[in-house]
Amino acid sequence: MESVRAHVIIEGRVQGVNFRAACRDQARQVGVNGWVKNRPDKTVEAIFEGPRAAVQRMVSWCYSGPPHARVDRVNVSWEEPTGKELPFNIAW
Repeated sequence: MESVRAHVIIEGRVQGVNFRAACRDQARQVGVNGWVKNRPDKTVEAIFEGPRAAVQRMVSWCYSGPPHARVDRVNVSWEEPTGKELPFNIAW
């Protein structure tokens, strides 16, 4: 099974709306590794690594996020997988 890696920056009202916790729960459910964190510029950043279909599902999820989020823009960079990402969690 092919492994891929997506580096994602989500813009909008994405902090203070449970985005990171919802992202963690969704990523664990679909079986991707990586992390999600808030950035000082009020965006959210995430790394998703794992099977292509699961990573694509997470990238798609980022376009809506949890119910109280308002996603204005999603920037996705596809990178070479490292194989070093741990089970998905919230980074600080």
